Amino acid sequence: MAEFNWRTTWSDMLLRLEKEGWQDWAEAIHQQLHRRFVENPHGDLPRWQAALNQLPDRRDAIVYNDRSEVTVDSLVPLSSPESEQMEQGLRGLMPWRKGPFRFFGTLIDTEWRSDWKWDRVAPALSSLEGRRVLDVGCGSGYHLWRMFGAGAAEVIGIDPGLLFLCQFLAVKRYQPASPVDLLPLRIEELARPLEYFDTTFSMGVLYHRRSPIDHLLELKDTLRPGGELVLETLVVEGPQGYTLMPEDRYGRMRNVWFLPSCDTLLRWMARAGLEEARVVDMTITTTEEQRATDWMQFQSLEHFLDPNDPTRTIEGYPGPRRATIIARKPG
Repeated sequence: MAEFNWRTTWSDMLLRLEKEGWQDWAEAIHQQLHRRFVENPHGDLPRWQAALNQLPDRRDAIVYNDRSEVTVDSLVPLSSPESEQMEQGLRGLMPWRKGPFRFFGTLIDTEWRSDWKWDRVAPALSSLEGRRVLDVGCGSGYHLWRMFGAGAAEVIGIDPGLLFLCQFLAVKRYQPASPVDLLPLRIEELARPLEYFDTTFSMGVLYHRRSPIDHLLELKDTLRPGGELVLETLVVEGPQGYTLMPEDRYGRMRNVWFLPSCDTLLRWMARAGLEEARVVDMTITTTEEQRATDWMQFQSLEHFLDPNDPTRTIEGYPGPRRATIIARKPG
């Protein structure tokens, strides 16, 4: 098995940054990747790399980024041995949480129907045509491919999970020249102020942050003046100033800190120096959108809700309600 080569994985992206005059950031990323893969290697990475190596090499592969299922396909179907080997490889990257994906006819029915979220958010966005886009907490990179399919010139996702990285690379291997990359970093590891991106997404991250205002400031610092922030997070009903802080867990998640009302969240964004903030979507998460599947066989939303009252969590809090807010950085 070939060892994971982190240098070549991001070589095109780093070269692109250097050519565009961002040498300092490229060097900082190189050092961070060295620490991640050389100084502190993940013990499961060889196993995930072995799973990736089982995916068939098909030079005729085409990636379709404008479909609900991000799709890898080819004009010539896989042989039966290739199909079996491919499925073994993809199952070696379980659990698949964000998607869906389709590889040569095999559907990966992920825990989340992330296409539903994209369909809700996309109509409210400024056009992504020709823009530099950042997705914070991007998971497997499903939305990275949809952003690229919507015309973005460059898309970078950040998420520290190396399994998510390997799931992303399962698609990237079939479109290696695309300016779409996933860095296994946290937002606090980015340079500040970066001011590189035209659009920054943070979807499903804010409620995991102990200091939500600091997260909003970090997001603002990634944007060029006049850039657009797309924030999606858990909210609760209530007046301005109301915020729910769970006593311990929320939906069996330990790392949930603040669930504001929408009016409170709009105030937070104003205090962080963001302008023209507006709520563009409000949706209650259902067990049709988040559920266990054959590709994610652990407990999911139905296990986190009160079995006698599915409008509330198992702890008795209001059930998951997600809002999307779009705002602009002054400039």
